[in-house]
Parts: sequence; structure tokens; C-alpha cells
Amino acid sequence: MSDVERLGTTPVYQGRIVDLRLERVRLPGGGVCELEIIHHPGAAAVVPVDDDGNALLVRQYRHATGGWLLEVPAGKLDRGEAPEECAIREVEEETGFRSRTLVPMGWVWTTPGFTDEKIWLFLALHLETGRQDLQPDEALTVERIPLAEAVAMASRGEIQDAKSVCALLRAPVFRERAER
Repeated sequence: MSDVERLGTTPVYQGRIVDLRLERVRLPGGGVCELEIIHHPGAAAVVPVDDDGNALLVRQYRHATGGWLLEVPAGKLDRGEAPEECAIREVEEETGFRSRTLVPMGWVWTTPGFTDEKIWLFLALHLETGRQDLQPDEALTVERIPLAEAVAMASRGEIQDAKSVCALLRAPVFRERAER
């Protein structure tokens, strides 16, 4: 917000995952407005790919959407946790596999119109059996889908979760680089 002057902040709600604040700002053109901003600690999302070229995706119940979504494993950063640590933890917790090779694929803003949530994207290769450890608020199943088909599904709009679409579309390029 280098060109924006923050004139004031009013906390509205502080939750377990997000904080909602009203921020009064002066925009670059001089106009003053009040914005509702959701502050989020960030997250990591991972495309785990097994040695047979299958992406391990999770079909997870998402109450906010009213149903089940096909997604890449992902989770919120714990306080002080590096995105890489979160990625490794989430892959094992959600899929039951550990990654010996974690490839960074950049990051994305989720919905910059009202939140500062940033999700770091990773590719996980050379998987080995670990231990699935779902949280009480997680309802999911693991699905193995050939990576090329998962990418095609994201391209065709059959996967609607934004972080998953972004991660899947980046995965083939980063996988090719990692295998060189």
C-alpha cells in the first residue's frame, strides 16, 4: 500500500483463521473510502505427484461452497511457520504421503479485493508412505488422477478451486524443470 495512506483501522472480528477490519484509506487519486479487509496468515498448497505420474488430489467437503470440491492438499500457515514446512506437513496430514522433493512454484493472492491471503504453491515429488492425520474439521478422500488429466480438468473448469487450478497449471512446467 505504498501509494495509499491508511487513515484508521477498526477491528470488527478476530477469529481462529481470519481477522476482519474496516480500514479507512486515502487512495492514490486522493479519494477517501472505507474498505472491509480480511487479514489471513497465509497458506501453502501442494501438487503431490507419485512416481507413476499421478497427482494426489483431495475431494474435500467445503461448507462455504455447499458441497465437495476436488483440490490439491493445502493448509493455513501456523504462527511462525515457513510455507515449505506447512506444505510438507499438509501433504502428509491430508494424503498420508511424505515428499522427499519439494519444488517451489511461486505464490498467488487468493482474492485481493478483500483479503491479504497469500498462498504459496509447491510441487511434491518422490513420495513415500507417511501417516494421514486429518483434523476434526476435515472431511476428505484422496484421489489419484494422472497429472495430465488433472491439468486438463483444471483447464476445462471441472476443478473450480482457484489455488488448485493455479497450482495444477504450473505443475507440469516445474516438474519438467525438476526432472532435468
